[in-house]
Amino acid sequence: MECARMGFYDIVSTVAALVAVLAMILLSRSGWQILARLRGPVRSDSGLSLEGSLALDARRRLTVVSCHGRKVILLTGGPSDVVVGWLPDAGDHSA
Repeated sequence: MECARMGFYDIVSTVAALVAVLAMILLSRSGWQILARLRGPVRSDSGLSLEGSLALDARRRLTVVSCHGRKVILLTGGPSDVVVGWLPDAGDHSA
């Protein structure tokens, strides 16, 4: 059995296809989330930012929102949205 050799244009088209697939992966939603994590938190002057989010089930989600330096936990997606509570400040060591 004879082994076929790849020509220059075969190699270029293979590399171009690989780059296209990688670009599609990075442009997908999970790809953007990975890039956002690598970039780190985005600072805004509005004083309101999303710190994190956790899906509890198909509808409900726990979200931590920072509002002018204080953090609040929100439960959203159920019959009504609920403020679960404010997190203590980083310097506050009381239990």
